[in-house]
Amino acid sequence: MKPFQTLTGMVAPLDRSNIDTDAIIPKQFLKSIKRTGFGPFLFDEWRYLDHGEPDMDCSKRPANPDFILNQPRYTAARILLTRANFGCGSSREHAPWALLDYGFEVIIAPSFADIFYNNCFKNGILPIVLPSEKVDLLFHEVETTPGYQLTINLEQQHITTPTETTYSFDIDPFRKHCLLGGLDDIALTLEKLAAIKAFEEQHRQQSPWLFSSHPEA
Repeated sequence: MKPFQTLTGMVAPLDRSNIDTDAIIPKQFLKSIKRTGFGPFLFDEWRYLDHGEPDMDCSKRPANPDFILNQPRYTAARILLTRANFGCGSSREHAPWALLDYGFEVIIAPSFADIFYNNCFKNGILPIVLPSEKVDLLFHEVETTPGYQLTINLEQQHITTPTETTYSFDIDPFRKHCLLGGLDDIALTLEKLAAIKAFEEQHRQQSPWLFSSHPEA
């Protein structure tokens, strides 16, 4: 997992509440567990005018011109600004995979569904909770300012706007540590590799019969 420290990026405003994981990545795309290749199908039913299937070439599909991510000014966005209860519905981990594969590294919303929120941290996405009134201000600024960018500083827990306004956000210290270090569950386990090997060797010495390839009858 790539470490997250600071990010300056374009913002895409998705002005909808209660966006569920089936809208983020529809069920027909859940057959793969490779974590990559989901970006072209992010928000598939809103993004395209036809019905998507996993083997389709999305470059040849009819795009919905009214959907926010299809507007040229937002195509390079790395920060998603959205409304309350983002990521509700089923607990599919493919949802953060699709967002990250598309290019989003930060999501800002007034609230998130719990399982989706946890899955973001496990996959290198920073979900930021801000009060609704601050999210309203950001929506206004994004929509009225072409090329609008935010700078996210995880170490300082600050969001800085183009006018140098700064918003603070809270984050659990352990989750912050994991994002700063690029530590997913596997990497956290590998940090204890020496202790795990020592335990296994001691266990082998204390109970050798458990490891014999030809146990006595």
